[in-house]
Amino acid sequence: MQKNAIILFSGGLDSTTCLAIAKSQGFVCYALSFSYGQKHQVEVEWAKKIAATSGVAEHKILNLPLDELGGSSLTDKQKKVDDHVANGSIPATYVPARNTIFLSFALAWGEVIGAVDIFIGANHIDYSGYPDCRPDYLQAFEQMAVLATKRGREGERFIIHAPLLQMNKADIIRAGVKLGVDYSQTLSCYRADAAGRACGSCDSCVYREKGFSEAGVDDPTIYVL
Repeated sequence: MQKNAIILFSGGLDSTTCLAIAKSQGFVCYALSFSYGQKHQVEVEWAKKIAATSGVAEHKILNLPLDELGGSSLTDKQKKVDDHVANGSIPATYVPARNTIFLSFALAWGEVIGAVDIFIGANHIDYSGYPDCRPDYLQAFEQMAVLATKRGREGERFIIHAPLLQMNKADIIRAGVKLGVDYSQTLSCYRADAAGRACGSCDSCVYREKGFSEAGVDDPTIYVL
């Protein structure tokens, strides 16, 4: 009997690979995307297109006003999304508590549809140092999910799947290619224009371009000239 799973889905490289992995494992996939006041709002449109052709059971897009809180260059109009700088610190693109908020909505939807499996494309190797993409955080959320839900208290265990966690970008791309992911349909840029063209120099673009180069796979990304 197939099991339902919630996939946190932005339409980017990681989440699209994560969706493909969940499908390959036999899950009936429910995609969950968020319009949260991000400057790269165009990613939601790309997520819609991918979900429409990926055979998901349902695709929900929830509106969250995280831009009203600010605190991130991705949501605060007064802050600039800078070029990638490899200095080891948590970058200004970090959105306060974003994954906790997203996972909480996934948890709620999971309770409703009977899905105790939640997939997130968090990555601990080629990533920007975000605190909510780390193994200890995901383990703690999984423990919290048991304590905070009716299903958990009645004996069911929610599982937070992060299949990309210990993979570098090149490994992620190789895995996705094997599963038939069309990366030309994905959008990762934090400064993408209205047509979905990438800037080529933000954190997300730099890691993505590096991944394709190291994987030996042609980069299908369309960049702003």
